[in-house]
Amino acid sequence: QVQVAESGGGLMQPGGSLRLSCTVSGTIASIYVMCWYRKAPGNERELVATITSSKLTNYAASVKGRFTISRDNSKVDLQMNNLKSEDTAVYYCYATVVRPTPTNYWGQGTQVTVSS
Repeated sequence: QVQVAESGGGLMQPGGSLRLSCTVSGTIASIYVMCWYRKAPGNERELVATITSSKLTNYAASVKGRFTISRDNSKVDLQMNNLKSEDTAVYYCYATVVRPTPTNYWGQGTQVTVSS
């Protein structure tokens, strides 16, 4: 079994910062890619940031320069700075895990609300 657990969401004022963390645990050979997605009410799910096993990163245009994704083995963080109201969403951690065949896993999600 593989578990994906997120933490770190909450309420923050515009311009503030939050840090999300996600840990993948269980029977794992390796993890190819780890991502953060978000889903706001009425919107499609959006890919926010990606980091590969070789630490290559990619960001959505809407968060580039404000968010930073980092990874340490099976743990991935998302540092969110200069938060805006439009960042309000449920944030989901996603990982492609080799067990040994690649399998995709999602976390349960953590709510981020940016409001004054």
